[in-house]
Amino acid sequence: MPDVSQPEIDDVDRAVLDVVQRDARATNRQLSRELGLAESTAHARLRRLENRGVIAGYEAVVRQSRLGRGLQALIHVTLRPGARQTSLTEFRELVSALPEVNQLFFLGGTDDFIVHVAVEDSSALRRLVVDHLSANPAVASTRTSIVFEYHRNISSASFD
Repeated sequence: MPDVSQPEIDDVDRAVLDVVQRDARATNRQLSRELGLAESTAHARLRRLENRGVIAGYEAVVRQSRLGRGLQALIHVTLRPGARQTSLTEFRELVSALPEVNQLFFLGGTDDFIVHVAVEDSSALRRLVVDHLSANPAVASTRTSIVFEYHRNISSASFD
């Protein structure tokens, strides 16, 4: 019996994944043409990947600069020791709700989180760090790195 948590992925499944990672809006017709499969087969393969949880969902890639948020940063956050589980949960919920936050990574290692943000400018970044992160009593320290360029692994296009 195959392990459901690690479904077998064959070359056709990989090709389907490649297409939908590049263009999640590809139609069954486009998918079938690109893969050289019948539309019904391409559709069935895609649905199987979705049903097995290999494809968890679809998302739009938003160019933050076109929304006036041309400055992106990665903010490394270390929480204070003590009441750790409560701090982790509360911090995650508070920070996830901030509109500037694109992604939040919970880590093992020196830092507890990396917060990926997109803001208008350096003043907005400073306000975010000072007012929302450093001011949080659970936060011991922050370290900010500015993102000069951002490239997704699925294509050669940059997303600023």
